[in-house]
Amino acid sequence: MTLRPAGARAPRASVPIGRDIARYHPISCDTVPPASTSPRHSGAPRRGPAELRPLHRWRLRRGAEAGGGRGGAGPRGAMERFGGGGYEAAAAELSRQQERHYRLLSELQALVKALPSSCQQRLSYTTLSDLALALLDGTVFEIVQGLLEIQHLTEKNLYSQRLKLHSEHRGLKQELFHRHKEAQQCCRPHNLPILRAAQQREMEAVEQRIREEQRMMDEKIVLELDQKVIDQQSTLEKAGVSGFYITTNPQELTLQMNLLELIRKLQQKESESEKAFS
Repeated sequence: MTLRPAGARAPRASVPIGRDIARYHPISCDTVPPASTSPRHSGAPRRGPAELRPLHRWRLRRGAEAGGGRGGAGPRGAMERFGGGGYEAAAAELSRQQERHYRLLSELQALVKALPSSCQQRLSYTTLSDLALALLDGTVFEIVQGLLEIQHLTEKNLYSQRLKLHSEHRGLKQELFHRHKEAQQCCRPHNLPILRAAQQREMEAVEQRIREEQRMMDEKIVLELDQKVIDQQSTLEKAGVSGFYITTNPQELTLQMNLLELIRKLQQKESESEKAFS
């Protein structure tokens, strides 16, 4: 046995040359050296041709894809999938988006001129440009329309609840008044001052109850409307509309109201334009 220095590799087995090299080529699967003659696998049998074919087909397929073959990820594959017009279509779509962004921005700038000067100063070019960008695909228009419809339904429902409570209070006071009047008609004259004092205390107690119920109803209305404002702020912030986030700052709320008004007016103009061309 021959000794060799530590770390030195053993000499590699010689590979047949000439025609025999086809038996070791990675793409060829027609001929495989038998287990007894394989110089690198003398201790274990080699797999047969049928077992190697799937791996070789996979290599061929990966090679074709890497080279941009049909259906591959390369440029030639992309051209085949899109019929050679993929780049032109993308460029045309980008141009349309840029034109629409410029038109929306110009319309927003024109609408801002109708606002008070204090609001105009806060609506910078960057803010309006970001707003126009958020309005490109029309999704924000639909979101704002849905939020307005929800707000109107909520306000209508709360107003109906307050009217109902007011009607109940009015009926309660009328019923109490008639009852007091009947009691006074049936009362003896010398007991009338005592009866009227008792009725006055009862009426004051009823009025105090009415005021308390009205106060609770008004607080409920304010809380529900405040919650709707928070929902609107959160929804528009998630939609990527510039200037919207959850806040109770009066100045920021005024700015957000102006932005909503701009979106609403711009939506009306878009609808009128669509009707004109339809």
